[in-house]
Amino acid sequence: MSDETGTADTSASPTGGPGKAGAPRGGGPRPEPLRFFGTSWVHHDNGYAARRAGVAVGSLVAAAVSCLVLWFAYDGIRIADTGSFVAVLVVAMFGICSALAFRNTWEGFGKRHDPQRQASLRGLLAIGFVGSLLAYFFRSLTEAPGEKLHREEYDKAREAHERRTTRRTGNPSRKKRHR
Repeated sequence: MSDETGTADTSASPTGGPGKAGAPRGGGPRPEPLRFFGTSWVHHDNGYAARRAGVAVGSLVAAAVSCLVLWFAYDGIRIADTGSFVAVLVVAMFGICSALAFRNTWEGFGKRHDPQRQASLRGLLAIGFVGSLLAYFFRSLTEAPGEKLHREEYDKAREAHERRTTRRTGNPSRKKRHR
């Protein structure tokens, strides 16, 4: 975006730098920004490695702090002397929900989820937030979380755009008519 007018700046690449090779021109497809990364995942520029390290450290620290908070909650249940059944039930609930949230988040890095299914799992995923944080940590060790899916979609869109634009050779109204 242009700073002064608020209009789209078509001369820059999707990562914000001056036109790089492979950057869309004019009406070509634009890469979808990723959380914490913007479009730096396309060319691995604009601090991509630092962002990946930040996401890895941040998600691991958030998971550790979350586990500490959950431990205090468990300790409160134990001090309240509600019985071992309730304590085991709470630990099992957070463990199972975290495992399901990890799996769901991990799968979301490779394919788009059904929005209705995600809405129905919202409560379970909120309880298992530690699993989601750990999935972010492990994925950010190899790539930006969701980069593989977005790159596949972006590459397909670019290839389709190139096929559409390279097929057109000249003005069809100027074709020579054979008599």
